[in-house]
Amino acid sequence: MHLIKKIILLSLCAFAACKSNTPQNYKPENKNLASLCQNYWEDYLKLYPFSATAVGDNRYNNQFPNNQTAAFRKQELDFFNNYLEQLKKINAKNLNAFDAETHALLNYELQLQLDESKLPFWQMPINQFWSFTLEFAQLGSGTGNQPFKTVSDYDNFTARIKLMPTWIDSAIGNMRIGMANGNILPKKLVEKMLPQLKSVLTIDPTNNIFYTPVKNMPSTFTEAEKTRLQNNYFFNISNSIMPAYSKLHNFLKNEYLPKARTTSGLGALPQGKEMYSFVIKRFTTTTLSPDSIYNLGLQEVAKLRTEMEKIKTDVGFNGDLQSFFNFVNSDQKFKPFNTAKEVLDSFWSVQKTIEPNLAKMFKNTPKTKFEIRQTESFRAATASAEYNQGSEDGTRPGIFYTPILDAKKFNAVGMETLFLHEAIPGHHYQISLQQENKNLPQFRKFLDYSAYAEGWALYTETLGNELGVYKEPYQYLGHLSDAMHRAIRLVVDAGLHSKNMTREEAIQYMMQNERITTEEATAEIERYMAIPGQALSYYIGKMSIVRMREKYTKALKNKFNLPDFHDQVLNGGNMPIALLEKKLAQWAN
Repeated sequence: MHLIKKIILLSLCAFAACKSNTPQNYKPENKNLASLCQNYWEDYLKLYPFSATAVGDNRYNNQFPNNQTAAFRKQELDFFNNYLEQLKKINAKNLNAFDAETHALLNYELQLQLDESKLPFWQMPINQFWSFTLEFAQLGSGTGNQPFKTVSDYDNFTARIKLMPTWIDSAIGNMRIGMANGNILPKKLVEKMLPQLKSVLTIDPTNNIFYTPVKNMPSTFTEAEKTRLQNNYFFNISNSIMPAYSKLHNFLKNEYLPKARTTSGLGALPQGKEMYSFVIKRFTTTTLSPDSIYNLGLQEVAKLRTEMEKIKTDVGFNGDLQSFFNFVNSDQKFKPFNTAKEVLDSFWSVQKTIEPNLAKMFKNTPKTKFEIRQTESFRAATASAEYNQGSEDGTRPGIFYTPILDAKKFNAVGMETLFLHEAIPGHHYQISLQQENKNLPQFRKFLDYSAYAEGWALYTETLGNELGVYKEPYQYLGHLSDAMHRAIRLVVDAGLHSKNMTREEAIQYMMQNERITTEEATAEIERYMAIPGQALSYYIGKMSIVRMREKYTKALKNKFNLPDFHDQVLNGGNMPIALLEKKLAQWAN
């Protein structure tokens, strides 16, 4: 139940009861609440040392609690219950607007963590998209959050490597419980996990991804230190990593896969309806029903098809929309790259284009540095473009990762809208400004409600014309394609998990309505099967922010200031949509 990954529904009763406050006084005031939040965050990082590493706090980089055990789940429950009781002693009615937000956020963060614990998600602890076995390999590669700058850094991760087999043993135990209870992954997902695990199993430990930091040791290390670390990593990769990953691979292949289910959605599980309702609340921060989400998706898909038809007509293409999609997917003129560097340089050129216009639309820009990198080869085949947040202290940059399996097949259509979303001013602005905000309690700096984060990133795609991109019709088609992609998610996610839509039906629906290959559509649908509800957050969050901008543009007329609006959306950090709406209402008044 990690704060960084878990996104939950928040009630706003405490916020609604607070006394009115102007934006100028939007700062913490109550010392008791501040102290409680500080203690909570300190204890949280101790409980979740990998989260500490992720946010750049290196005090616990050698620790690896086994969160797959019943004892650890009990420890979590005690932790959240304890802080919930302490929080109840602080009267929200006496708090200013800022502190009331903090009270509401922490209160329902704790409560819904407890609510989640009542559902059997823990019996399916890994999948092909979100899996600690993948995250751990990224950490061990030296390209993730785990630092490899000092000898102590290397020793810290060695300590973690030694404990990985215990974690895998417990995860296997939980999956066996899931098998007995009918909580088991779809067969198609298990099949995708096998090559991921196998990629870690190298004959020579020095060719293993976990050995990569050893090959890149700082020149300041002494020869004796280098030799010791080489021997330690060789031994622990041979005796911990490879046997553990091999054991998990063989369990999935020989025991789990034969019993994996042929159905696609959560609805097939014993508590599937309750589980899907929960993830809708978690990821959208709403109580929308599956039916309402499904119907909204159908409406938005129809609207976007009309817009795409206009582009097709404007560029003079003869043929139906599906033929147009096939043309844009396959014609060589849309694949101008020969090397991965050329792809990355093209993304940098988007940043250069929008740079002059950013200052006209934003009052504040991040201090955190920014990089663009190619996704590592071991996970590129199943990865999407993504943003990895920088560290709060600025020592680790925010990174936009893009998978490039073959540069010559990389399609340039849509690169502009992708950059706005994953990089600037999308996730890099939103996450970095949140972490850099000195007024926010530490736990608020790292909250990640998907409807807000992904809603903001998708909203920034709508700013393309104002930022100076989408000048070329095919790049605007790329923008429409990405919007269509997120609208389709409303249909297929709700369809898969509440309407018995099959994997094959969902793939077919996606291919009928957007510019996507069979392989890409398959990977996407299997992602939604693996992490139900998360894909809903993008479009629902975006529509909310667009609606608020339109509302206050109309209400404030010539007093509306876009940089001020964006500042108000971002300056409180990540929060549920209803709380953001309340915050903006105060600003407008």
